[in-house]
Amino acid sequence: MKLSRPVSWFLLAFGVWSWVIWITFVKNLVADGSGLAFDDGRPTAYFWVHLVLAVVSFVLGTVVGAIGLRGLRALRRTS
Repeated sequence: MKLSRPVSWFLLAFGVWSWVIWITFVKNLVADGSGLAFDDGRPTAYFWVHLVLAVVSFVLGTVVGAIGLRGLRALRRTS
C-alpha cells in the first residue's frame, strides 16, 4: 500500500502530537495537588486509569508516527 505525501505527514504529525500531549498530561498528573491522582501519597484508581491511557497513547502514537515516517521514506526513494 502506498501512502501519499500529505497522509504520511499527517500520520507523522499525529504521532509527534500524541507524544507531546500525553507527556504534558503525565507531568500534570504526577504533580496533581487536588487529591484526584494521589490519596495520602498513594496512587488512586484515577491515576492508574489515566497512566494506562497515556501508555497506550504513547504506543499508538509511536506506531502511527512510524507508519508516517516509513511512508515518507518510501516516497523519497521512489522520486
